[in-house]
Amino acid sequence: MKGFIDNANYFIGLLDEGTNLGNVIDNYVYEHTLTGKNAFFVGDLGKIKPFYTVKCNSTPAVLEILAALGTGFACSSKTEMALVQELGVSPENIIYINTCKQVSQIKYAAKVGVNMMTCDSEVELKKIARNYPNAKVLLHIATEDNIGGEEGNMKFGTTLKNCSHVLECAKELDVQTIGVKFCISSACKESQVYVHALSDTGCMFDMAEEFGFTMNVLDIGGGFTGTEFQLEEVNHIISPLLDVYYPEGSGVKIISESGSYYVSSAFTLAVNIIAKKVVENDKFSSGEKTGSDEPVFVYYMNDGVYGSFASKLSEDLNAVPEVHKKYKEDEPLFTSSLWGPSCEELDQIVENCLLPELNMGDWLIFDNIGADSFHEPSAFNDFQRPAIYYMMSFNDWYEMQDSGITSDTMMKNFFVPSCIQLSQGESFPLNTQFLY
Repeated sequence: MKGFIDNANYFIGLLDEGTNLGNVIDNYVYEHTLTGKNAFFVGDLGKIKPFYTVKCNSTPAVLEILAALGTGFACSSKTEMALVQELGVSPENIIYINTCKQVSQIKYAAKVGVNMMTCDSEVELKKIARNYPNAKVLLHIATEDNIGGEEGNMKFGTTLKNCSHVLECAKELDVQTIGVKFCISSACKESQVYVHALSDTGCMFDMAEEFGFTMNVLDIGGGFTGTEFQLEEVNHIISPLLDVYYPEGSGVKIISESGSYYVSSAFTLAVNIIAKKVVENDKFSSGEKTGSDEPVFVYYMNDGVYGSFASKLSEDLNAVPEVHKKYKEDEPLFTSSLWGPSCEELDQIVENCLLPELNMGDWLIFDNIGADSFHEPSAFNDFQRPAIYYMMSFNDWYEMQDSGITSDTMMKNFFVPSCIQLSQGESFPLNTQFLY
């Protein structure tokens, strides 16, 4: 690896033809085994597509590449707004999406010129009217995604029944209302919910016109899980409806707040086994007996819910481990469970899986973990943020250059080394820069 520069905040490695992320992970596993066995991420940045919810993954290289591509950003806080504006993103390409806004953050949005924001109640409208009279509001309406089995969850957004009252308040307060937003939970499995939501937005546009508002923005929110299948399924349903409600030439700009779809599959996490226990079959934590006298293993990893698996606390995270070391095809598999380092009941990452017997120091790989895994780490047990290694194929980098984006002109905080050549027996240098 050549050409490191002193003032780079991080670097992106370019993968030559024939080199894949598996080769990269092999090399960094070898390096971390020698130097301390901390967990680490490898991010394949070639999979990123523009338009983005910052809170989903705010790692610098992700934001900077998306900014260079000209994407818009959905920000939930002053910190996030400042973060993307430091990358040269114009205020017109930022939406302030926090439903319950602090007055100080509304004033900050006004100061930096971020005038598009969401709102779902009379109380929020009054805060906006007092502190940012020139704001442009997207009225957030509630959806019926509880048919997916999520009844009882806290809901944001005003009901269609209450929309007339909220629009009347906006008129009295002289708050510009320019569009509608809905957001369907990623936990909702019923794509037909989008049909009802889009029908409701059509009613909202009609109501707003009666109050004298000119609506020109439709925000279909996020909730995309990171799989192309799910996105295609949703697209198959909503595309015809968008053509009906908001045809070309209607003057309505349609946007989304996708986050997970763009970054989930782009990041892979490697964790290290730091402890192990053998338990009797009838005392296995899941309460299920395997029906044999074989041992059951409980493994503790150096990352858990107080770190990269934080989303496990609030959603049904399907973490699927892959053993990094090579093992024989006929090697026996044992019932196992995986836990974070806190030894707390909440810190269970995988309740029940089949793995070959592992030893302390072995590595496990988790794919599709780029969304909601990069929060500030807990102070528990001096938890360290995993290192992040950014990689991109030469083909993806060339495509970015062909579109007019270069590291010299638009992406100033990272460095792309001139080449990476990996062959058997080689590993990345121990002085590799990485972001903690």
